[in-house]
Amino acid sequence: MDAPVDDDATLMLAYARGDAAAFNALYARHRAALYRFLLRAARDPQLAEELFQETWSRVVASRARYLPQAKFTTWLLQIAHNLLIDSYRRKRPLATGEEAERVFELTASPEHEQPEHLLSEFERRRRLQLAIEQLPDEQRTAVLLRLENDLSVEEIAEVTGVGRETAKSRLRYAMNRLREQLAE
Repeated sequence: MDAPVDDDATLMLAYARGDAAAFNALYARHRAALYRFLLRAARDPQLAEELFQETWSRVVASRARYLPQAKFTTWLLQIAHNLLIDSYRRKRPLATGEEAERVFELTASPEHEQPEHLLSEFERRRRLQLAIEQLPDEQRTAVLLRLENDLSVEEIAEVTGVGRETAKSRLRYAMNRLREQLAE
C-alpha cells in the first residue's frame, strides 16, 4: 500500500486508483464506528446491518468520483445518514401507537427509578443510552455524531445537510434533554 497509514483521504484516493489494500485499511478503521452509529441511530439491528452494507456499497461505487473536500469520516457518515433518512421516509412516516407505548414502557422501567445512592459507571452509561434512544431522530443523530464520532458542529451540519445554527440548536436541545432526563 503506497498511502500513509494515518490519512483517510489518501487511502480513498489510492483505492480509486485500484489499491484494494487501501480500501481494506479504510474499512478496518471505520467499520466499528459506522456500525455503532447506524445501530444506535436506527435502533434496529437488521436495518443497521442493511444500511451498513449499503453505505460501504456506495463508498465502493463512488470511489472514482471521490474528492477529499471534507474529512473521509464526515463523507462516510453523510452517506450513512442520508440512507438512514431515506429508510425513515420509506418505513416510518408517522409514529405508531406501538412506538409511543414502547417509549412509555422505557420511561416507566425500573432503570429510571434508581435509588439515591451513587450509580456505577455501567448504570450511568445505560441510563445515558436509554436517554439518547428517547431523543427525537434529529437530536439523537446530532448527539451520536458528537459523542461517538467527535464531530464538530460544522461537521454535524455537513453530515446532516442542515445549516450550522440548526445543527448547533439540535445539539443544544438534545444535551438539555439529556441533562434533564439524567437528573431525574
